[in-house]
Amino acid sequence: MINQYRKNIIQLIYEFYISCIKINDVKRIALIGSITTNKQKPHDVDLLLTIPDDLDLTHLAKISRRLQGRSAQIGGGADIFLANLNNEYIGRICSWKICKFGVRLRCDADNCGKREYLHDDLRVVKLSKELIDFPPLILFPNIVQNSSIPLDLEEGLIKKIVSKKI
Repeated sequence: MINQYRKNIIQLIYEFYISCIKINDVKRIALIGSITTNKQKPHDVDLLLTIPDDLDLTHLAKISRRLQGRSAQIGGGADIFLANLNNEYIGRICSWKICKFGVRLRCDADNCGKREYLHDDLRVVKLSKELIDFPPLILFPNIVQNSSIPLDLEEGLIKKIVSKKI
């Protein structure tokens, strides 16, 4: 039986991927979290992007909010985790449309506003070095499976990405 929720989430991941690869300085896009397992209704989509320290996050934040909003409409969520070129976790994309120090009183980022759209709550969220180095599924620049993945990801995401490259 086709799980419509997973099918919809995978389509949203594909749309995010297409938007994200147009950002020149995004060096790697990886899929992590429960969507890479056979869990029928993953709580959210977790993506890990590798970027240079000087990348302007404005456009990436915009397409991330689109993914977050669309996945929320179908009962899910999305987190876009960021690593630098040394494969060090630096935080997540801020989900606020306006990300400036003093605008969000409840922002738990360590350095709110220091780098616009970087939610660096490193004392709250941590990604292991192993997960950053070997995420379950790398989508860009090349597809690399570091663990077994569900058939629906193979059919609904990887095959689409491969056929788009041809």
